[in-house]
Amino acid sequence: MKKLAVFLLLILLVWGLFWGSNHWVQTTEYTVASQELPQAFDGSRIVQVSDLHDATFGKNQSSLIEKVKAANPDAIFLTGDLVDSNRYDLDSSLVLVDALIEMSEVYYVTGNHEVASNKVDEILGALQERGVTVLENDSVEWVKDGESVQIAGIDDPLMVPDIHEEEVTEQSLATARLTEDFTLLLAHRPEYLPIYADYGVDLVFSGHAHGGQVRIPGIGGLIAPGQGWFPKVTEGIFEVDQSQMVVSRGLGNSTFPVRIFNLPEIVVVTLEKGNS
Repeated sequence: MKKLAVFLLLILLVWGLFWGSNHWVQTTEYTVASQELPQAFDGSRIVQVSDLHDATFGKNQSSLIEKVKAANPDAIFLTGDLVDSNRYDLDSSLVLVDALIEMSEVYYVTGNHEVASNKVDEILGALQERGVTVLENDSVEWVKDGESVQIAGIDDPLMVPDIHEEEVTEQSLATARLTEDFTLLLAHRPEYLPIYADYGVDLVFSGHAHGGQVRIPGIGGLIAPGQGWFPKVTEGIFEVDQSQMVVSRGLGNSTFPVRIFNLPEIVVVTLEKGNS
């Protein structure tokens, strides 16, 4: 009887671990400082939501919505894979979007799963209809107290399948109308930070790596698309030259159905005028 009780307790613990690793949304906060940031944006808060993959968090996304609202965002960045090409359910993801646009301006770029679903026009149309700023190799101004920064976004390179991804990324940045203003870039794939840095981008927001899917304590992520086994760029802040990049572990899953030691997360970035 005692052995049975221990066995059942172990089963409950394992179940709790798997449940938490896939349903308990963590809020991860970073402060990113730069001398180039206009003073008016000092203290501005950006919430990044990435790689939802049609996952749900509470009834009508209530848990996820509460997390974003509690962060008090000045802007919300959706950095791709809002849907999943293997179990496409746009309506589920739009429940979240409908709530987000009530909180602040929302900006969006495609991920590889939007492209793979072959429903890009449907997705972008639904987002634009709701007032989301869809960035397709383009940029817009974010104006505050008479000063401005540039918010740019590039399509996932899968949009041009017959050309090498690095070349597509360079072409996308070349057509994004980047200026000398402080630039915030939404780009789904983190592995191309050196290219983003070549174009003088100040701060990049990326996802795609899913935190390495399975995180091994003391080592990090196990595998990530575009990076393979034991990837280096799966979460946190990275820097190349004068460019910084925030990588979100994201929220959902795709081909591999579970996360292990890898809580879903939203990222909150506070911009700071000062030395990085």
